[in-house]
Amino acid sequence: MSKPAGPSFQQTERGYRLIQEQRIPQSRERVWEFFADAVNLERLTPDFLGFQILTPLPIEMHPGTLIEYRIALYGLPMKWQTEISRFDPPSSFVDVQLKGPYALWHHSHEFADCPGGTLMTDVVDYRPPLGPLGSLANVLFVQRTLDRIFRYRREQVVAEFGAL
Repeated sequence: MSKPAGPSFQQTERGYRLIQEQRIPQSRERVWEFFADAVNLERLTPDFLGFQILTPLPIEMHPGTLIEYRIALYGLPMKWQTEISRFDPPSSFVDVQLKGPYALWHHSHEFADCPGGTLMTDVVDYRPPLGPLGSLANVLFVQRTLDRIFRYRREQVVAEFGAL
C-alpha cells in the first residue's frame, strides 16, 4: 500500500514553507464551518503532541482572536499562543504564532470551490529558532515532524468528510 500524499516543503527567504492541498467532497460552507471552529483543532492534531486548547470555549473567531494551547514538542511541554490575523468567511483565515516553539509561524488556510466540493490549501511559512542550529534541526527532525502532523491532519479530514 502506498503512503498517503503529504505536504511539500521548500526553502524561502524567511525560512521554510509547507504547502498541502486537499480536495474535500463537501461544500465550502460546510468545510469552513468545521475549520473555523477552534475546538476541531484537537481532532486534527496527533496524540503525540499532547495538544490541548487552554483558551475557554467557545472561541469566537475574528481578526485579533488570541488562542492559547499546550503542546509537548519532542517531549518538552510548552505553551503556544496564536492570533487570528485574517478571517474572511468562507474563504480564508490566517493564524500567526505570538509565543511558541518557532521563530516564525504564519499559517494560511484557504478554501475554494472545486469540481465536486472544496479545495483546501494550507500554506505554513515557518522558521525554527536558533538560526543555523534551527536550520540543522529543520533538516534532522522539524520537517519530518511537520510532515507527520500534516499527514495525520489529511487522514482526519478524510475520516470527517471523505475524499475526492
